[in-house]
Amino acid sequence: MHRRTVSLTLLAISAGLLTACGKPDPLKALEAAVQRLQDHLEAKDSKAVLALLDPHFRAQDEHDTEWARKTMALMFLRYAHVKVIAVTRSSRIEPPGSEVGITDAQVVFTGAQGLIPERASPYAVQLQWVLDGTDWKLRDLHWE
Repeated sequence: MHRRTVSLTLLAISAGLLTACGKPDPLKALEAAVQRLQDHLEAKDSKAVLALLDPHFRAQDEHDTEWARKTMALMFLRYAHVKVIAVTRSSRIEPPGSEVGITDAQVVFTGAQGLIPERASPYAVQLQWVLDGTDWKLRDLHWE
């Protein structure tokens, strides 16, 4: 009986470890959402980008989802290729344990005809994300 008790204990510990390992890491999920946004922009997939936006999305405190859709349509028509180069990028949950994520980045946009728009220095971009169930959605976008 002792051997059976030890086996059951080891099985319970293993199951607990697997469950803990299977729990999603919010920061990793946030970083994956940021990467998906970059990938969708480069693929010129406006539907996929719009799916990452929160219903209350705002850019520069004045533009909404419709503005984002129109801006992408114009940019994707004008440039054959779109590349988003993140010179620096860091994400964090703020405050820790909350459902708000912040990504700060220095980015350069390029296209087949050169920089989009013609600007050599990177944009300072801050993205504020909100957790919607298990998915991060982009709520606010600011740039300088």
